[in-house]
Parts: sequence; C-alpha cells; structure tokens
Amino acid sequence: MNATVLETRDRRIDDPTNLWFVHPVGRLLLPYFLAGGVSANSVSVGGLMLGALAAGAFAQWATSSPLVWVGLILAVGWLIADGLDGMIARATGTAGPAGRLLDGLCDHGTFVVIYVLLATSVGTVTGWVLACSAGACHVLQANFYEGERARFHRRRDGLADETSDPARNIVVQAYDRLSSTVDRYDGALTSIFADAPDRSVADAYIHQAQRPLRLMRLLSANMRVYTVFVACLLKAPALFWWFELGPMTGILIVGVAWRNRIDAKFVAAAGTPASIVATPANTL
Repeated sequence: MNATVLETRDRRIDDPTNLWFVHPVGRLLLPYFLAGGVSANSVSVGGLMLGALAAGAFAQWATSSPLVWVGLILAVGWLIADGLDGMIARATGTAGPAGRLLDGLCDHGTFVVIYVLLATSVGTVTGWVLACSAGACHVLQANFYEGERARFHRRRDGLADETSDPARNIVVQAYDRLSSTVDRYDGALTSIFADAPDRSVADAYIHQAQRPLRLMRLLSANMRVYTVFVACLLKAPALFWWFELGPMTGILIVGVAWRNRIDAKFVAAAGTPASIVATPANTL
C-alpha cells in the first residue's frame, strides 16, 4: 500500500504525539479496518462516541481521579479514530467533501459535549460563562488553525486554493467557505506562485512558513485533550477554559501575525524571486 495515500500531513508541522503515537497506531489498525470493510464515516461516528464517553469521564473530576485517566484513554482513542478515518478514506478512494464535513462535525461535536458536561459538573453561572467564552475562542482558533494547515499542504503540493463548488449541497459549501477563510485574503501569493517559472519560490515559502505553523500546532485537538485532562486531574476544569481564553488566543495572534509577515515579505519581493530564495530563514 502506497504510504503517500495514507499520510498527507506534513511531519514538519504535525503534533509530536501524532508522529510518535496517534498516527502509528492508526496505521497499525488500518489493515484490519479495511479487511472488515469498515467505512471512514463509521470510524468518524465511532470517534464521536469515544469523545462523548471521554467527556462523561472527565466530568467526574470532582469525585474520581481514576475516571479522569479513563477519560484521557478514551480521548486518545478518539484522536486515533480522527486520523484513521482519513487513512481509510484515502486508501479506499472514498475521500470527499461530505466525508470531510462529517469528520469536522464529529470533531466539533466531541468538544461541544466536553464543554457542556464540564460546565454542568461545575454547576455555576461563572462556569457556564467561561465555558461559552472559551468555546467561542475555540471555534475561531480551530478555524484559523485548520485553514492555515490546509493551505500549507496545498502550497507544499503545488495545488490551487479551494473554491466553492455549486454542485455540492449548501451545507458542504458553507463548511468549506468557513474553513477556507484565510484563503480569501491570499490572492497576491496565489498569483506569485502561479507565475513562478519553477518550484523555487514555493519551496522557499514553505521552508519559512513551517515555523509559524509549528507554533500554531499548539492549537490542535491534541493539545486541548491534554489540557482538559490536566485541568480535571487538578480538580480545576476552569483552568482549561482560561488556557483557551489566554495562552491559546495569544498563540493564534502571534502565529497569524508571523505568517502574515512572511506573506508580506514574499509579496514585496515578487519582482525578484531569487532574492527570496537566497534570504536566510533566521532573518525573519
């Protein structure tokens, strides 16, 4: 089986726990799921169920530390399923907009359940206000992070930015439009890469753009799972919400500003691509 079919994430910007554990386990499980005829969508829904069970276990933070550990195990199972569904879709040639939508909804659904059950377990107005505020920040952070990551991979592979397809149903179109927010401010770079005579400009851009993406991987679902676990283990779930409101929002601002600075540098130097390629990475 072709490894490129199974792995599309760039290792330079992926979460270390994905590289060391989550995705290797998914690749080990893949042949068994393919042999059993399990669809990618089924794995996505199964992952949502694992995430909901993890949320229920985390919500017992006040009375049972062992259940918090069970929540971590179930949540890691969800992370594995979240990668495995994509592997199955690519291996079976069933990847498509509808599957991507279902995967995204299941991912968001897991955290909705976590937020609701944790807020219920805290049982105060302050807890609900924190949960709702952190949830709003989560939506913004996740949208920008996933959009930046997807665009990085398209730049790496020399692909054009995605556009809305009128043949898709309105829900899929709306989801794609939301997830491609960062692309709507990227016309100048698109033209630069399209007009370049070879891959040198795009390769130079990828070399430099990977660094803000490595910072922004702290906005991944993995980091949130580990933060929820630690907060619940400390019997202070509000720490998770404050982490999203403060440090994670700061990471988003710094990461986007850093990437915008790199974009502006390439746009400004568009008339002399050789100078871009020759610019040392440590000058940014």
